[in-house]
Amino acid sequence: MSIARHHADWLSLVEVSGPFMSMPVLMRVFPQGLDAHESEPYKVFRNAYEEWQDNQGGVKADPRIHQQWIEYVLQETLEYPSDLLLMQERVPDELKVRVSEQRETLCPDLALINPSDKTPRVLIQTYPVTQGLEKVVPGKDWKASPATRMMELLYGTGVKLGIVTNGEHWMLVHAVKGEPTTFASWYSALWLDEQITLRAYRSLLCKRRLFGVADSETLEALFMESAKNQQEVTEQLGDQVRKAVEVLVQAIDRSNKDRNGGLLEGIGEQEVYDAALTVMMRLVFLFSAEERGLLLLGDPLYDQYYAVSTLRAQLREEADQHGEEVLERRLDAWCRLLATFRAVYGGIDHDRLRLPAYGGRLFSPDRYPFLEGRPKGTSWQDAQSIPLPINNRTVLHLLEALQILQMPMPGGGPKEARRLSFRALDIEQIGHVYEGLLDHTAVRAKSPVLGLSGTKSKEVEIPLDELERLQKRRLEDLVDYLHDETGRSAAAIKRALTNPPLFDDRRVLVACENDQALFERVKPFAALLREDTSGYPTVITTGSVYVTAGTDRRSTGTHYTPRTLTEEIVKYALEPLVYEGPSEGKAREEWKLKSPRELLSLKICDFAMGSGAFLVQTCRYMGELLLEAWSKAKKEAGNKPITTPYGESSEGKPEERIIPLDNEDECLTIARRMIADRCLYGVDKNPMAVEMAKLSLWLITLAKGKPFEFLDHSLKCGDTLLGVTDPKQVEYFHIKPERGKELHAHSLTGFYTTTTQAAFKKAAELRKKLEDMATEGVEDSEAKARLLREAELATEQVRLLADLVIAAAFKTAGQREENYDSLVQHWLEKAGQAVADQTPDAERVQLLAELEELIHDALNSSEPRIAAGQMSPRRTFHWAVEFPEVFANGRVGFDAVVSNPPFSGGQHITGQHGTDYRNHLVAYLAFGKRGSADLSAISSYERLV
Repeated sequence: MSIARHHADWLSLVEVSGPFMSMPVLMRVFPQGLDAHESEPYKVFRNAYEEWQDNQGGVKADPRIHQQWIEYVLQETLEYPSDLLLMQERVPDELKVRVSEQRETLCPDLALINPSDKTPRVLIQTYPVTQGLEKVVPGKDWKASPATRMMELLYGTGVKLGIVTNGEHWMLVHAVKGEPTTFASWYSALWLDEQITLRAYRSLLCKRRLFGVADSETLEALFMESAKNQQEVTEQLGDQVRKAVEVLVQAIDRSNKDRNGGLLEGIGEQEVYDAALTVMMRLVFLFSAEERGLLLLGDPLYDQYYAVSTLRAQLREEADQHGEEVLERRLDAWCRLLATFRAVYGGIDHDRLRLPAYGGRLFSPDRYPFLEGRPKGTSWQDAQSIPLPINNRTVLHLLEALQILQMPMPGGGPKEARRLSFRALDIEQIGHVYEGLLDHTAVRAKSPVLGLSGTKSKEVEIPLDELERLQKRRLEDLVDYLHDETGRSAAAIKRALTNPPLFDDRRVLVACENDQALFERVKPFAALLREDTSGYPTVITTGSVYVTAGTDRRSTGTHYTPRTLTEEIVKYALEPLVYEGPSEGKAREEWKLKSPRELLSLKICDFAMGSGAFLVQTCRYMGELLLEAWSKAKKEAGNKPITTPYGESSEGKPEERIIPLDNEDECLTIARRMIADRCLYGVDKNPMAVEMAKLSLWLITLAKGKPFEFLDHSLKCGDTLLGVTDPKQVEYFHIKPERGKELHAHSLTGFYTTTTQAAFKKAAELRKKLEDMATEGVEDSEAKARLLREAELATEQVRLLADLVIAAAFKTAGQREENYDSLVQHWLEKAGQAVADQTPDAERVQLLAELEELIHDALNSSEPRIAAGQMSPRRTFHWAVEFPEVFANGRVGFDAVVSNPPFSGGQHITGQHGTDYRNHLVAYLAFGKRGSADLSAISSYERLV
């Protein structure tokens, strides 16, 4: 076995969250492999573990044996000298951390000190075996897990390393304030079954690694060095997922060709890409849920016919035995995936297998019916499905792209396969991977296109015509062009063109769909082609749909926000809202957590949410505080059951729900679900980003047996800089309400004010009712969806009027104010006719169609990229219309905005968004001030708060 494989093996058996040991570091520090564990001490170790385990299984476990086992691991296995281990009573005050707002002092049970200067090196916390290290500690006011407590203890003391254990679970914590925290978990039982994990634990944490090596090789130094390489994991996963999406799009396109184009009739390329991306999001959810024990993994029937975790292993075993080519002739794996998607959405109720329905748009079979071979508009419950002929090899590559990381090895050579644990993967990391896919899109080839190999960020698709044109002109021109496009060296490109290595003509011909004429054209460039995941050169024939880079989100100022940043921003932004005291300048010890009712009344928004990193962290933060507030309320009530308003009875009367505080982990999930239901709002311009944010919140709020939280009312798509923010802008049909009131004094009637106010009131009431409903079953989700449809129907006319107000402003931005006044007056009469009750239905339909066309043309006609289909049409977002409960009925906006808005210098706004867009921002959001203000400044936070 190679040393790299040796390290990859033990890494795959350790549960890790956050940056851990990178392969280059392990290869440098352990070039011969991990430190050996001698056989004789190992036998003693086994005996000690079995004695401890027997004691834990008894009716009355002896705490002394529990303590002796922990001391044995520390002193015998890790060789920590007893004179360097300070017991709790000897721990100095500087190792005690006061969490003031929680009124709790953290103190380690043990502290390992340096032999030279007696400074602390490792802090150690021990718990009973019944206490999960990632579960809430019962009986404490602060609802935090042992893992979180150790992190805060390390932050407060400045010590970097901590060990937390319950005897069975041994967790290493590496925490430095302002940097990502690492949690790495080993298990005593696995130490016996997989001895390499014990060797790893001992090699990293033993006395020698802490005190007997050069400073550059201590455990803390290894973490620092590894952190620099950790981004490779996320980038590699993102690269694999993108390639998997490409493979799936290609497979769908082949199926469409086999059906003479009938499968994708009426379906655009972007929809095909979104469907492929949705499949990968479904798989991420399934892997995460299965590994966290939220589905039925372990049930023999589920494992054999539904589980995605076991499907990959089954397909890989078959491929290893008979070759991957055999999988190309079998089609059952795709059908199994579709069946699993349906099972999660609609549930299973059978004597041998029961799975509750989770619902949710993500898994809806009718969202992309062509994936099942059904026509658009058909229902999965009625229409017959003829699943796409996607072969098992394609499905294997989809699954392995998510589960098996192909990591490059130091010094080159074959990549090492490393299994990825979704149980330990941060939700934010998953979001980061998928945000990268928003940079890409699917397009249809108008002529043959070649996919060329390049550097990691420069794998490009170039029309064959363009390559031939440059080749005819001058070789140097072609080389320079390819160097710029692919990032490869000019020398390597020139060699590939003039003296290409031998390549497989047969595979190139197959990639050209056996078109001999096309093959002859491609042949001169064959050495430049990259291979797809099946090993075939990437040749895209005319009319084929393929994935390529679209608008780079980073070029528009959009950047992923890591958890280290969201934690700090969320905490300090919300502290003045969730506690009484910060706003008055009181010391932390005097802060008082607000009541559950007050916490649940807060409205918090991210108006550029991406995959939902800020919303996820807000859900975590407020969920723990809500649980703490419930516990305090129970104590104050003399330990009587605590209830919270949650829904209405069949008679329409408010109902109270008892909070199960005896089970704090279940209660924490309930708290997070309620926070997501009532407190969190988000918007993004990209519709797939909205779906990713929903997925992120579903992963953090999912409870076994409970459906997905209904989030369609609070996570929405639109341009938050392109809409009305004040209901009066609609009432007076003008972007400047006072000007509109004066301008339309004779033409406006009470109809606009009455209609607008009534619509907002009705919509707000319906949405409040929706928020207060518990999502206990899929029927609750359906009821919420009905309420949302009613609310949106109530504001349909208001939305149209708001669109007209903004469209007129957009069309005349940069012109004289009189031009805008004239246009809105012209549109006012037509709009009044369209919404008036006495207008005949046929005339109303025609007027509405004309108004919709006016709006679309005003917002998009001057942007050539939209007209050419390179960008989606602009999409307004009217805060007061979309979230009436926040901007109507006395509320003046959100309580807090936590966001990483797009940063884009004023010099670039025109090129990225268009001159008309910039003119609109200057005229109405920058108060007429021109210059180079950043887009984030023009966002004008004060308009939302």
